Amino acid sequence: MHSTPADVPSTSPSRKANSAVPSNYSLSNEPAAPNTIGVASVTHLTTRLAEYLTPAELKKIKEAYRFSDEMHLGQVRKSGEPYISHPIAVAEICAEWKLDAQAIMAALLHDVMEDQDVKKDELIERFGAPVASLVDGLSKLDKIEFQSQVEQQAENFRKMLLAMARDVRVILVKLADRLHNMRTLDHMAPEKRQRIARETMEVYVPIAHRLGLNNIYRELQELSFAHLLPLRHRTIAKAVKAARGNRREVVSKIMETVRQALNDAGIEAGIYGREKTLYGIYRKMRNKHLSFSQVLDVYGFRIVVENFANCYVALGVLHALFKPMPGKFKDYIAIPKLNGYQSLHTTLIGPYGTPVEFQIRTEEMHRVAEAGVAAHWLYKNEGSELTDLQQRTHAWLQSLLDIQHQTGDSAEFLEHVKVDLFPDSVYVFTPKSTIIALPRGATALDFAYTIHTDIGDHAVSARINHEPAALKTELRNGDIVGIDVSDDARPTPNWLNFVRTGRARSAIRHHLRSINRDEAVELGEMLLVQAMTSLELHLDLTATVRERLVNDTGAKSIEDIYADIGTGRRLATLVARHIQGLMDVSPTKVSTPTIESKIKPMIISGDEPASSVQLASCCTPIPGDLLAGHLRRDQTLSVHTSDCEAARRLRSKEPGRWIEVLWNEEHASRSNCRIRILMQDEKGALARLAAEINESDANIVLVGMDEGHSAGPLTELRFTIQVNDRVHLARLMRNVRRVKGVERIVRERG
Repeated sequence: MHSTPADVPSTSPSRKANSAVPSNYSLSNEPAAPNTIGVASVTHLTTRLAEYLTPAELKKIKEAYRFSDEMHLGQVRKSGEPYISHPIAVAEICAEWKLDAQAIMAALLHDVMEDQDVKKDELIERFGAPVASLVDGLSKLDKIEFQSQVEQQAENFRKMLLAMARDVRVILVKLADRLHNMRTLDHMAPEKRQRIARETMEVYVPIAHRLGLNNIYRELQELSFAHLLPLRHRTIAKAVKAARGNRREVVSKIMETVRQALNDAGIEAGIYGREKTLYGIYRKMRNKHLSFSQVLDVYGFRIVVENFANCYVALGVLHALFKPMPGKFKDYIAIPKLNGYQSLHTTLIGPYGTPVEFQIRTEEMHRVAEAGVAAHWLYKNEGSELTDLQQRTHAWLQSLLDIQHQTGDSAEFLEHVKVDLFPDSVYVFTPKSTIIALPRGATALDFAYTIHTDIGDHAVSARINHEPAALKTELRNGDIVGIDVSDDARPTPNWLNFVRTGRARSAIRHHLRSINRDEAVELGEMLLVQAMTSLELHLDLTATVRERLVNDTGAKSIEDIYADIGTGRRLATLVARHIQGLMDVSPTKVSTPTIESKIKPMIISGDEPASSVQLASCCTPIPGDLLAGHLRRDQTLSVHTSDCEAARRLRSKEPGRWIEVLWNEEHASRSNCRIRILMQDEKGALARLAAEINESDANIVLVGMDEGHSAGPLTELRFTIQVNDRVHLARLMRNVRRVKGVERIVRERG
């Protein structure tokens, strides 16, 4: 759902509206009449395409439409419309971006392989290899047998993203397909709506943002929010509608004052009121712990000027007109965002003491800000020089191919890509002043791998702002970073614990997998011997124990187990525990370690690799809790609190797979835990809570409230917070109990 603009734009110098969303579409889900939608939409589509395609290209597109219509004949959507209405709608969205004839044909044909079993060879014969390749990249892999739904979904994304890396039109058509599906999602079952909306928010929204398709990014985000949290969406929408009338006077006064000041300075500009999206309001309330009125009391405007120089002149005019807020200026023109976005951002104290946010940009910057890579899409000017945005897009797409080359597993590939889609970035400099953009939280080692894989593989230390620093040091905006290398240095499994980028993670894993097998076996055997020695076990394994160990772990040989330990795939301590269990039972008994077999407690610090040790989400253990470890059949350890109800049920089913676990004195600095607070529902309550939690030196990770929860004048809030240990949590809970309006606070389990 798009919010209605706060005000009609003022006059602008020969400005045309630019939208990546077709103007003939609304976000209502009312289907057109089934007997007219195909003809009407095709006529509208061809009229739009005739503005920039040749008659010969239009003829091919009409042929693709007829073929798609024939293939989907008799097929209907959940809304009751003929199915062909969907490919036509997708093609219309692509026509808004002025994609070429091949992409429009692919949009019309994008479901024929998946739904109607049309072969790629037939598409090649009828429409040519480029169109067939686009359709193939868009098709799901329903014909392949997968071990799980998760694996199937990961493989679908892997195929789509790799096709996109070779031809960006694939993702443009896919985003248009997803946008139309989201607009008509009301006709699906509630469970499916939730699944599709969550998938859209987690994958497609970040991709649209990464490619700079801001109109699509915002609409997909709004639609996902409406289906994931419908009650909150309706509540905020109603509140915005009620508040809009009260804001009109303030908005008009600010716009008139700014327009007059710019005219006096001789700057011709378009001034536009910029209203926040509903999801943007919700996210700001949640992340910054603000009330609705606090979020809505910030007014936003966009100023579009004729040229680059006038951006900075207009900034000076604004700063002379209103007082700027310290630390609230960002220059995305000098240092553009990863997706090519450029604007000056500043926040000023406007009339009535209200904060006012301004974005200042040129016409061209605005076009890129709204349509991203589609504004200069990569096939429009073949042979011409690539723009800066196109070069960055090419570099990112090429990095997908690099990750694929290093990664054999689909789920792992998707994990790496989703990390790189995280929108927040930090900007650092090489010693030669080249700007490098990295995800927030990236380390010096991530920087090294971004420069070149060989630099990362041989890194030994870093220099940040000319001072020595460890490779795991987190980078900040403006840091000047250098990397020291050595020919003898090699990646270690420990590096996976602190790198942030998908490129670095996949490169490290690739190296660990590809090191000399003999070295890996030797290293793994040494690590296992050390782990067994700490458990006071005999180092010579009998043939029976070796055989049972290989069978239980699913390995082909004992050397494979050593190699897995050496490359970080298995944890030596857990393998040693398993061996102890095998030694404590006879061959006729079940080969699992038992809690009574005098196994020494396992020591954990909380920052072990998730592939080996996982803190159970049902009870979220923190340092100081009494622990119990469940040795799962995949040779990983799941750590529960000793009083966890889920652990109690598991232990009754598998009593022989439990060991005692203790916290290391040097445990991880912060651990997640959940608390539930019942308090008076009154203005400022959430702000008071957030302030007290912050004063107690705890980080707030997530805030939530049960949909539809009602307890009269009371409201129940759920916090996920990060604390040092049980003592820290107890102190925090004591402090929160003293906050005005708090009735009860408990640590949440289960």
